[in-house]
Amino acid sequence: MRFSKKSEYALRALIELTAHYKKSLLQRHEIAARQNVPIEFLEQILLTLKNAGLLASKRGVTGGYSLIKPPDEITLGQVIRLLDGPLAPIACVSKTAYQKCDDCPYAEKAECPMHNAMGEVRDAIAQILDHYTLADFASGRRKRGHA
Repeated sequence: MRFSKKSEYALRALIELTAHYKKSLLQRHEIAARQNVPIEFLEQILLTLKNAGLLASKRGVTGGYSLIKPPDEITLGQVIRLLDGPLAPIACVSKTAYQKCDDCPYAEKAECPMHNAMGEVRDAIAQILDHYTLADFASGRRKRGHA
C-alpha cells in the first residue's frame, strides 16, 4: 500500500466536510486555506470524490461541496482505495485488484511465503482502515482495539 499526498489531502478535506455535514456547503478555497492544501490539487481530489458519489457540489457564489453520505458510513479504507488503489502491499494478495505474480517461483505452488506474510499485512491494514469512519477520524477518537 502506498499512501500518497493525494490521500492525505483528501482526508484533510474530508475532516472539514465532516465538520460541516448537514450544515453548510464549503467552498474549495475555504477547505484549502483551513487545511493548507494547494487549491489546484484539491480541485482534482474533490472532483474524484464527487465522481465516486461521496460528495455533492453546487456551482456559483453560494456554492460549494458537501458530503452526500453520513460521515459514519464512509470509511478511510474506501477513500484511500479510491485515490491510491488497493491496500495490499503486493498485487498477488489484493482482494480488489488481484494480479498473479508472473516471475515468482511460488506462483504455481500451493504455499508462498510472500503471499502468507503480505496477506497478513493487507488484512491488518484493512481491519483498521475499513472500520475507521470519517466520523471517528474527524473527531480524533481512537478505535477500540487499535493502539
